[in-house]
Amino acid sequence: MPNLTASSVSVPHSPSAPRTRSGRRSPPMNNPNTTSTTGSPTGPSGPTSPTGPTGSGASGSGASTLTGRLDQAQPYALGLFRIVVGLLFACHGAASLFGVLGGAMGGGTVPAGTWPSWYAAVIQLGAGGLVLLGLGTRTAAFLASGSMAYAYFKVHQPESLFPLQNGGETAALFCWAFVLLVFTGPGALALDRLFGGRVGAGSAPRAEREEKATPVTA
Repeated sequence: MPNLTASSVSVPHSPSAPRTRSGRRSPPMNNPNTTSTTGSPTGPSGPTSPTGPTGSGASGSGASTLTGRLDQAQPYALGLFRIVVGLLFACHGAASLFGVLGGAMGGGTVPAGTWPSWYAAVIQLGAGGLVLLGLGTRTAAFLASGSMAYAYFKVHQPESLFPLQNGGETAALFCWAFVLLVFTGPGALALDRLFGGRVGAGSAPRAEREEKATPVTA
């Protein structure tokens, strides 16, 4: 039989931890890709944890919800805007015609038939009242806007170029407010809506009309 000696037989051995200078084995190093004793996976930078939705997504969802609520309240905001503008405009007409609320020209009234003051006061009272009620809103707003444009360019603008210098801020603001109502309609809380749009047709906001016209699919 062959003579088997320790020098002739090579025995495989498993890799061992490196030894220190004193001959002792150093403790084994942790593998970053192994599982820790607690059972949670670890990585090079420490234990990992599940992450939830990012902050940007949450903030985007909140902004979308707020925008939706503002869109739903838009007809009511427009209706309140219409009521305030119509009320203030009608008060100007009442003050000039009847001397109430301080009157016109230092507490008096505008003489009947005086051009253009008396006719402007009639338009203010009549068109302002219609806009306030939301009755024939587009037509009344168009008439009121035209009267304010005439007042600005005929009375105020010849004095100076800018409204702050010629005293025409009120006329300019009323003019553009009524132009807005011509294009948007009366909004909510209007008699035009109560009568089903027969007076001041098309007064409902465009987005609302498109939503009603869109068929519902299963």
